[in-house]
Parts: sequence; C-alpha cells; structure tokens
Amino acid sequence: MIELKTPAEIERMHVAGRFVAEVLTEVSGLAAVGVNLLDLEHHARAMLKRRGAESCYWDYAPSFGNGPFRNVICLSVNDAVLHGLPHDYVLRDGDVLSADIAVGIDGWVADSACTVVVGTAAEEDLRLIRATEEALEAAIETARPGNRVGDISAAIWAVASDYGYPVNDEFGGHGLGRTMHEAPHVSNKGKAGRGLKLRPGLTLALEPWFARTTDRIVYDPDGWTIRSADGSRTAHSEHTVAVTEDGPLVLTRRTR
Repeated sequence: MIELKTPAEIERMHVAGRFVAEVLTEVSGLAAVGVNLLDLEHHARAMLKRRGAESCYWDYAPSFGNGPFRNVICLSVNDAVLHGLPHDYVLRDGDVLSADIAVGIDGWVADSACTVVVGTAAEEDLRLIRATEEALEAAIETARPGNRVGDISAAIWAVASDYGYPVNDEFGGHGLGRTMHEAPHVSNKGKAGRGLKLRPGLTLALEPWFARTTDRIVYDPDGWTIRSADGSRTAHSEHTVAVTEDGPLVLTRRTR
C-alpha cells in the first residue's frame, strides 16, 4: 500500500532528513586513516541519543539478514557496498567507505547514504563515486508528478551505462515515511514509461549503487554485509526525496 504524504507530513520527514544529513556529514568527516569502524558507529549512536532519534536499523530483521541488526549505521568498505556491519576494522589509506543511515524522529523517517575515500584517493574510485552521485541527481530530477517509477530506474541505468558500470537490480530504492521500507520498490535498472505513476506526496529513498566490474553480489558470513562477487570496489549514494507539485524536494541534502 502506498501512502501519499501531506505537505505537513513531508516537512516532518524533512526534520528527520536534516538530522540524517548531519550524521552522515560528521561520520564521513571523521573517516580517516587509523579510525576504527566501531568508533564511527559509537559516534553515530551518541548523536542519535542526544537528538532523541530512533534508529531504523536497530533490531531490523528482514528475511535476507542473519538475526536482528544491532547497530545504528551501515559501514561498508571497498568491495562491500550495502548493509555493512560495523566491526573491529581500522581504516587504511585508500579505503573506500560507504555510510548509510536511516532514523525516525517523532514517527517520521529519512534515509541517506554517501561514499568517501579515506586518505589518498585513486582516480578510478573517485570516478565510481561520481557515477553514483550523478545517477542519484538524474534520478532526483526525474522524480516529478506524471513520470513513472520506471523513468527513475531508466535514468539511473543510463548514467551507469555511460560510465560503463554494470547494474544489480536485486537491491534498490524504496518508498518510506512512517517506516523505513514502504512501497514501491525502485530498481536501479529499468525501462522508461513503466511502473507506478508518480504523484505529489510520494516519498522515496533513491539509492544508486554500483560495483566497478560486476552486477553480482555475495554475502559475508555475518549474514548482512553485501559485497561485489568479484571483489571489485563499490560506491553508494542515496537521498530521501519527496515528489511535490513544484518538483522533487530532497529531504536529506548535506550542506557541506
């Protein structure tokens, strides 16, 4: 069931979105050579506690996971791209780190992700990150009344194709609002003109993610962390977006 939000409800989601953006900005800014992933997790926990925000990840137990998730942020390194379980790992020079967080404030949710390079950046890693960011902006631009979900998927796929990156369609974007995952599913690969027609009040988490040389994935023994099947590096960019009469409104835009 798809729930369209009123302007007042979208503004409440925007409150959560601004906080999500703040957390991602701080966590990605703290990511440096010698920093442990657990330190980043604990920093995010402290920020949520101070704000009185509720983690959408804590105790999350979908069918694909291995037991309840007991962290407030996903931290995925190098060939890991989604659902990275924070663990005792010290970041190294040149690591690619994807951070993804969803929180609820006063009953309304926002979700966002970004990828950064720790220390010295290889050009091929920056190119991969740039591709996901450009695909995300193309998806956002397409999130307008009268377009269809397939138009968003096609926009993401087109950017990936231009860069020469394959696209996995098992995990993608999704609706959200009162909960982290709502209908519809928004694939990162699809055909324009198909799927649900976009209407004002629809709120979506759009999240292109690419691996450099494969569209296949594998899971870590932890049952959560998803990696590229061939070990190639990955990147992930995500924003929560509201479809409005005036066009797309990004609820998780970072200011720096």
